[in-house]
Amino acid sequence: MRIIEPNDIEKIELPMQLNISFQKIFTHFEKFGSEKHKAHPFHSSALKMIDIFNQYPELNDGFSDYTLLEKYKKQVNLLLEPLFPEPLKLNEIKAACIPFSFASFKFSERFKNILDNAGEDYEFNVRNFEDESMYIMACTFILAFVYDYKIDTKRPFYFDIPDKTTGTMKYYRVAFNGDFSDIIPTEKAPKITKEDFRELLNNFDNINLWKEKFPPESYIFKGFGIINLFDVTSEEMLSEIKANLLASGDNLIFKLQKNLRDFYSLKDLKLGYSIFDNINEKLCETVVNKSNSIVLNNKEEINCSSGYFCDGIMQKVFVEHQTFVISDIEEYGLKTNKNNFYQNLYDGGIRSIILIPIKASKNGDLALLEIASPKAYDLNSVNINKLKDIIPVFEAAVKRTSEERQNVLEATIQENYTSIHNSVKWRFYQAAEKFHLESQTNENAKLDEIVFNDVYPLFGQSDIKGSSEARNKAIKEDLITQLTLAISVLEDACQKEKLPIYNELMFRVSTYLNDVKKDLNAGDEVTILDFLQSEIYPVFNHIKDLTKSLSKKVAIYMNRLDENLNVVYEKRKDYEKSVNLINEKLAKFIDRRQKDAQNMFPHYFERYKTDGVEFNMYIGASITNSKNFDELYLYNLRLWQLQVMCEMENIAYTLLDKMPHNLRVASLILVQSNPLAIKFRMDEKQFDVDGAYNIRYEIIKKRIDKAHIKNTEERITQPGKIAIIYSQDKDALEYIKYINYLQSKKQLGKIEFLELEDLQGVSGLKALRVEIIYQKDFDEQKTITLNDLIKQIEA
Repeated sequence: MRIIEPNDIEKIELPMQLNISFQKIFTHFEKFGSEKHKAHPFHSSALKMIDIFNQYPELNDGFSDYTLLEKYKKQVNLLLEPLFPEPLKLNEIKAACIPFSFASFKFSERFKNILDNAGEDYEFNVRNFEDESMYIMACTFILAFVYDYKIDTKRPFYFDIPDKTTGTMKYYRVAFNGDFSDIIPTEKAPKITKEDFRELLNNFDNINLWKEKFPPESYIFKGFGIINLFDVTSEEMLSEIKANLLASGDNLIFKLQKNLRDFYSLKDLKLGYSIFDNINEKLCETVVNKSNSIVLNNKEEINCSSGYFCDGIMQKVFVEHQTFVISDIEEYGLKTNKNNFYQNLYDGGIRSIILIPIKASKNGDLALLEIASPKAYDLNSVNINKLKDIIPVFEAAVKRTSEERQNVLEATIQENYTSIHNSVKWRFYQAAEKFHLESQTNENAKLDEIVFNDVYPLFGQSDIKGSSEARNKAIKEDLITQLTLAISVLEDACQKEKLPIYNELMFRVSTYLNDVKKDLNAGDEVTILDFLQSEIYPVFNHIKDLTKSLSKKVAIYMNRLDENLNVVYEKRKDYEKSVNLINEKLAKFIDRRQKDAQNMFPHYFERYKTDGVEFNMYIGASITNSKNFDELYLYNLRLWQLQVMCEMENIAYTLLDKMPHNLRVASLILVQSNPLAIKFRMDEKQFDVDGAYNIRYEIIKKRIDKAHIKNTEERITQPGKIAIIYSQDKDALEYIKYINYLQSKKQLGKIEFLELEDLQGVSGLKALRVEIIYQKDFDEQKTITLNDLIKQIEA
């Protein structure tokens, strides 16, 4: 009889003595050997089995000496034969064993074959089960068997058994049958109460407590168990592949290759991985998995459109994204006139291969998973179905890897450029990709300059009118309040202590107060605050200790100060609340409307918040790589801009009743007829116009809102009106059409035709200034739709 004992069986400590007994089997034979079952077919056999038990009482009484199994192997084999039916011996993976030690002594034929194929050096040990865990599990077995306290601690047992015939590892889950077991408490066994049971439930990891309640060998196990093994190699490999993909790290391809070898029981199976670049139609290896692509066979990249693959692979893999299998490379070579793909595989010793395309990015890039074998028909259209549960795992991993790759590129862009608008991200990704590829072989690799030629600029601004005056007024009022409060404290102090210093300080504070009331000059605020900090506050520290009333007076002063800035910040806070309310509302509105505008035609957009909101847009053929440009889109965007400026004016107007300060906005649009180039400035992390001629546009942008109407002192920008600045009459004619349309919608009123004073370096500018008709119940959610604008342009 084959008997397998774990090498460290003597070291295993358990709460029970393990005795092998076949008493439960004897009970079954007694049943069928009784007179009641005399007519049963099993009756005569049962009598013979009972005779064996009578001849060898140790088999019933039990024994702990495992050598007796060899002594009674003939009898034991005969007694257990009903549990190992002949027709199932080559199907079931079954053995008789002793629980918790996994000493096994009778095996089905299939089990024997598995152990024979494992090799002489294989040790039959359960995976990942510590001695303490086994001790506690034995205790829970006793709780259920003896005390009827059920605890669900069903932790599966696993055996990892090598298969020398295939050179791979097989994984088996164990199902244990304890029906032929009995447990008997000894005198050493403390009785387990309900309180003990509850205490144990709260202390699963406390081995000392478990040993206190269940001392070693305080119970007697009598009987045997039956274990059934189930091949779970596929499930285990699926789980391990998931774990390896999540862990990522070094040698990932080799770990996955080992998993798939076990999964397919093919010791020479190979795994490769490459990326299909959809934009440039080329297949390239990833930097992480360099030289692991089977398809490329150590080439850097392959142009797929050059006829490298056959039409069948191009259609099925790269167009339909379906798995493709070649069972016999030689046969494939004959059908394809030994094309380059065949030659690459043949030279690499590949005779069968599976290609699995997995979407790697939104732009259509594919990750190509390559599973290959040096033997024909090892991989075929039948066993490809085994991959159905694995492919989704790889898809999830590829998606994660793709996102991580995108993050790396994004980080490069953020570090070297700035936060990039979606319309031009493609160009930055292109530059980042090129930089990363070149940096693998060239330490002096440089990032491309990002330039967009022949784009039309659109500039708009909704500026808070008189914001500087309003801010200075708020500062002035806060200083007046603070100085007045300081004088009040000093006046009360004079009444308590007749000290000349109080009068002198009051004189100086009053002087500052009178100066501020007259006019506030640059630097006055800093001077006054330094004076208060250095000369007044030390005196206040003395004053507050004189009397409770003075202490309260100083506290009133200090409580009026902002806790972070240490100044009276009341009017300024109201002013900033008003400015922030306008800025937030306008910025949020134009950002939302911009998403709609991008649907018309992709264009670059950037928006800034200052005292108001200003924004730049650039539209042209070079901005996008996905759509053909027509000047119709430019006209549409100009009309959209004018419409949005009207809406922004209405939003600002509706906020008047909600703001502590009544701030108004004045809007402006700058029209540029000729296209120009914009270039990303690496040092400033932003786009700017490129070329000396185009600089004129930037100069106008910076100076135009302060410009006056020619021969007057009146600013071109005024609340309640939109100023449209232009230099060519054809631009005026274009915008008059847009104004007429919005007049028909009751959004704009009278038009003024104006000339502007010459600016430094710029002359000949003109303006259309159009009155805004504010809507009584303006709703920013109900605006003129894109379809309306498109119809107007096309009319």
